[in-house]
Amino acid sequence: MRIAAALLLAAALASPAVPAAQIPPGTHVLLRMVNSISTRTAQPGDYVYMRTASPITVGGRIVVPPNSYVQGVVVHARRGGRVKGRAQLAIRLETLTLPRGRVLKFTPVVSSVDSAGSGQKVDKEENLIQQGPNHGRDAARIAILAGTGASIGGFTDRSWKGAGIGAGVGAGVGLATVLLTRGRDVELRPGVTLDVVLDRPLRLE
Repeated sequence: MRIAAALLLAAALASPAVPAAQIPPGTHVLLRMVNSISTRTAQPGDYVYMRTASPITVGGRIVVPPNSYVQGVVVHARRGGRVKGRAQLAIRLETLTLPRGRVLKFTPVVSSVDSAGSGQKVDKEENLIQQGPNHGRDAARIAILAGTGASIGGFTDRSWKGAGIGAGVGAGVGLATVLLTRGRDVELRPGVTLDVVLDRPLRLE
Protein backbone atom coordinates (compact mmCIF):
# COMPACT_ATOMS: atom_id res chain seq x y z
CA MET A 1 0.00 0.00 0.00
CA ARG A 2 2.78 2.38 0.92
CA ILE A 3 4.60 1.61 -2.31
CA ALA A 4 1.43 2.20 -4.37
CA ALA A 5 0.76 5.51 -2.63
CA ALA A 6 4.34 6.61 -3.22
CA LEU A 7 4.05 5.74 -6.90
CA LEU A 8 0.81 7.74 -7.23
CA LEU A 9 2.39 10.72 -5.51
CA ALA A 10 5.44 10.56 -7.75
CA ALA A 11 3.21 10.39 -10.85
CA ALA A 12 1.21 13.39 -9.69
CA LEU A 13 4.37 15.39 -9.10
CA ALA A 14 5.81 14.40 -12.45
CA SER A 15 2.69 15.28 -14.47
CA PRO A 16 2.53 18.87 -15.83
CA ALA A 17 0.34 21.30 -13.91
CA VAL A 18 -3.03 22.06 -15.49
CA PRO A 19 -2.97 25.70 -16.56
CA ALA A 20 -5.51 27.95 -14.87
CA ALA A 21 -8.40 29.07 -17.07
CA GLN A 22 -8.00 32.58 -18.36
CA ILE A 23 -9.70 34.87 -20.83
CA PRO A 24 -7.20 35.97 -23.49
CA PRO A 25 -6.43 39.60 -24.31
CA GLY A 26 -8.42 41.01 -27.21
CA THR A 27 -11.65 39.42 -25.96
CA HIS A 28 -14.70 41.67 -26.38
CA VAL A 29 -17.18 41.83 -23.49
CA LEU A 30 -20.60 43.46 -23.81
CA LEU A 31 -21.72 45.28 -20.66
CA ARG A 32 -25.07 46.87 -19.77
CA MET A 33 -25.42 49.88 -17.48
CA VAL A 34 -27.29 49.40 -14.19
CA ASN A 35 -27.13 52.92 -12.78
CA SER A 36 -27.13 56.25 -14.60
CA ILE A 37 -24.11 58.50 -15.12
CA SER A 38 -24.18 61.98 -16.68
CA THR A 39 -21.53 64.66 -17.06
CA ARG A 40 -24.19 67.05 -15.72
CA THR A 41 -23.68 65.73 -12.20
CA ALA A 42 -20.86 63.14 -12.27
CA GLN A 43 -17.74 63.67 -10.20
CA PRO A 44 -14.46 61.73 -10.16
CA GLY A 45 -14.83 58.88 -7.69
CA ASP A 46 -18.52 58.20 -8.44
CA TYR A 47 -19.24 54.49 -8.82
CA VAL A 48 -20.41 52.89 -12.05
CA TYR A 49 -22.37 49.63 -11.94
CA MET A 50 -22.87 47.27 -14.87
CA ARG A 51 -23.69 43.66 -15.70
CA THR A 52 -22.34 41.41 -18.41
CA ALA A 53 -24.90 41.38 -21.22
CA SER A 54 -23.68 38.14 -22.80
CA PRO A 55 -21.70 35.09 -21.62
CA ILE A 56 -17.93 34.85 -21.94
CA THR A 57 -16.67 31.48 -23.16
CA VAL A 58 -13.23 29.88 -23.14
CA GLY A 59 -12.60 26.56 -24.86
CA GLY A 60 -16.27 26.01 -25.56
CA ARG A 61 -17.45 26.46 -21.97
CA ILE A 62 -19.03 29.43 -20.24
CA VAL A 63 -16.62 30.92 -17.71
CA VAL A 64 -18.51 34.17 -17.03
CA PRO A 65 -22.30 33.93 -17.26
CA PRO A 66 -24.61 36.81 -18.21
CA ASN A 67 -25.60 39.26 -15.46
CA SER A 68 -22.28 38.99 -13.64
CA TYR A 69 -21.57 42.23 -11.78
CA VAL A 70 -19.00 44.76 -12.97
CA GLN A 71 -18.00 47.79 -10.94
CA GLY A 72 -16.05 50.85 -12.04
CA VAL A 73 -15.41 54.44 -11.12
CA VAL A 74 -15.57 57.83 -12.84
CA VAL A 75 -12.07 59.24 -13.35
CA HIS A 76 -12.93 62.29 -15.45
CA ALA A 77 -16.13 64.24 -16.18
CA ARG A 78 -16.44 67.52 -18.07
CA ARG A 79 -19.59 69.29 -19.21
CA GLY A 80 -19.92 70.73 -22.69
CA GLY A 81 -18.82 74.35 -22.99
CA ARG A 82 -21.08 77.26 -23.91
CA VAL A 83 -18.89 78.28 -26.84
CA LYS A 84 -16.52 75.38 -27.39
CA GLY A 85 -15.51 72.10 -25.80
CA ARG A 86 -17.56 68.92 -25.89
CA ALA A 87 -18.70 66.93 -22.88
CA GLN A 88 -16.32 64.14 -21.87
CA LEU A 89 -16.60 61.15 -19.54
CA ALA A 90 -13.90 58.65 -18.64
CA ILE A 91 -14.53 55.58 -16.51
CA ARG A 92 -12.19 52.92 -15.17
CA LEU A 93 -13.60 49.44 -14.72
CA GLU A 94 -12.14 47.66 -11.70
CA THR A 95 -13.84 44.43 -10.65
CA LEU A 96 -15.86 41.54 -12.05
CA THR A 97 -17.92 39.53 -9.55
CA LEU A 98 -18.87 35.99 -10.53
CA PRO A 99 -22.18 34.43 -9.37
CA ARG A 100 -20.50 32.43 -6.56
CA GLY A 101 -19.03 35.61 -5.12
CA ARG A 102 -15.49 35.40 -6.51
CA VAL A 103 -14.19 38.92 -7.24
CA LEU A 104 -11.66 39.39 -10.04
CA LYS A 105 -9.63 42.43 -10.99
CA PHE A 106 -11.19 43.59 -14.27
CA THR A 107 -9.61 46.49 -16.16
CA PRO A 108 -10.68 46.37 -19.84
CA VAL A 109 -10.66 49.33 -22.22
CA VAL A 110 -13.94 50.83 -23.46
CA SER A 111 -14.16 50.23 -27.22
CA SER A 112 -17.59 51.58 -28.17
CA VAL A 113 -20.86 52.78 -26.64
CA ASP A 114 -24.48 52.53 -27.72
CA SER A 115 -25.13 56.18 -28.57
CA ALA A 116 -28.93 55.71 -28.91
CA GLY A 117 -28.93 58.59 -31.41
CA SER A 118 -27.21 61.00 -29.03
CA GLY A 119 -24.04 61.36 -31.09
CA GLN A 120 -21.72 60.37 -28.25
CA LYS A 121 -18.88 57.99 -29.06
CA VAL A 122 -15.62 56.63 -27.71
CA ASP A 123 -12.40 58.50 -28.39
CA LYS A 124 -10.02 55.52 -28.30
CA GLU A 125 -6.88 57.64 -28.29
CA GLU A 126 -7.97 59.47 -25.14
CA ASN A 127 -9.86 56.46 -23.71
CA LEU A 128 -12.98 58.47 -22.94
CA ILE A 129 -16.56 58.90 -24.11
CA GLN A 130 -17.14 62.20 -25.88
CA GLN A 131 -20.30 63.94 -27.01
CA GLY A 132 -20.70 64.78 -30.69
CA PRO A 133 -20.27 68.34 -32.06
CA ASN A 134 -23.08 70.88 -31.71
CA HIS A 135 -22.49 72.80 -34.96
CA GLY A 136 -25.54 71.46 -36.81
CA ARG A 137 -27.87 71.99 -33.88
CA ASP A 138 -26.56 75.52 -33.27
CA ALA A 139 -26.90 76.50 -36.93
CA ALA A 140 -30.45 75.15 -37.01
CA ARG A 141 -31.36 77.12 -33.88
CA ILE A 142 -30.01 80.38 -35.34
CA ALA A 143 -31.79 79.74 -38.67
CA ILE A 144 -35.11 79.03 -36.96
CA LEU A 145 -34.96 82.18 -34.84
CA ALA A 146 -33.84 84.26 -37.85
CA GLY A 147 -36.79 82.95 -39.87
CA THR A 148 -39.18 83.69 -37.05
CA GLY A 149 -37.80 87.21 -36.75
CA ALA A 150 -38.17 87.78 -40.49
CA SER A 151 -41.77 86.65 -40.41
CA ILE A 152 -42.62 88.91 -37.50
CA GLY A 153 -40.74 91.87 -39.01
CA GLY A 154 -42.38 91.46 -42.40
CA PHE A 155 -45.82 91.09 -40.91
CA THR A 156 -45.41 94.16 -38.71
CA ASP A 157 -43.79 96.46 -41.27
CA ARG A 158 -45.37 94.85 -44.37
CA SER A 159 -42.10 95.27 -46.30
CA TRP A 160 -38.91 93.46 -47.21
CA LYS A 161 -37.03 96.00 -45.11
CA GLY A 162 -39.00 94.96 -42.04
CA ALA A 163 -38.35 91.34 -42.83
CA GLY A 164 -34.62 92.01 -43.11
CA ILE A 165 -34.55 93.82 -39.80
CA GLY A 166 -36.55 91.05 -38.19
CA ALA A 167 -34.22 88.41 -39.58
CA GLY A 168 -31.20 90.26 -38.21
CA VAL A 169 -32.78 90.57 -34.78
CA GLY A 170 -33.80 86.91 -34.84
CA ALA A 171 -30.32 85.80 -35.87
CA GLY A 172 -28.83 87.90 -33.08
CA VAL A 173 -31.17 86.33 -30.54
CA GLY A 174 -30.30 82.89 -31.91
CA LEU A 175 -26.56 83.55 -31.61
CA ALA A 176 -26.96 84.85 -28.07
CA THR A 177 -28.99 81.77 -27.18
CA VAL A 178 -26.29 79.47 -28.59
CA LEU A 179 -23.55 81.32 -26.69
CA LEU A 180 -25.46 81.01 -23.42
CA THR A 181 -26.38 77.34 -23.85
CA ARG A 182 -24.08 74.49 -22.86
CA GLY A 183 -23.38 71.63 -25.23
CA ARG A 184 -25.10 68.28 -24.70
CA ASP A 185 -23.93 66.12 -21.82
CA VAL A 186 -22.63 62.58 -22.09
CA GLU A 187 -25.24 60.29 -20.53
CA LEU A 188 -25.06 56.58 -19.81
CA ARG A 189 -28.55 55.55 -18.78
CA PRO A 190 -29.66 52.16 -17.41
CA GLY A 191 -29.77 49.65 -20.23
CA VAL A 192 -27.15 51.40 -22.40
CA THR A 193 -24.52 48.93 -23.61
CA LEU A 194 -20.77 49.33 -23.82
CA ASP A 195 -18.34 47.10 -25.67
CA VAL A 196 -15.08 46.68 -23.74
CA VAL A 197 -11.90 44.84 -24.73
CA LEU A 198 -9.42 43.06 -22.48
CA ASP A 199 -5.91 44.44 -22.95
CA ARG A 200 -4.38 41.68 -20.79
CA PRO A 201 -5.26 38.11 -19.82
CA LEU A 202 -7.95 37.71 -17.15
CA ARG A 203 -7.07 34.78 -14.89
CA LEU A 204 -10.16 33.03 -13.56
CA GLU A 205 -8.70 30.41 -11.17
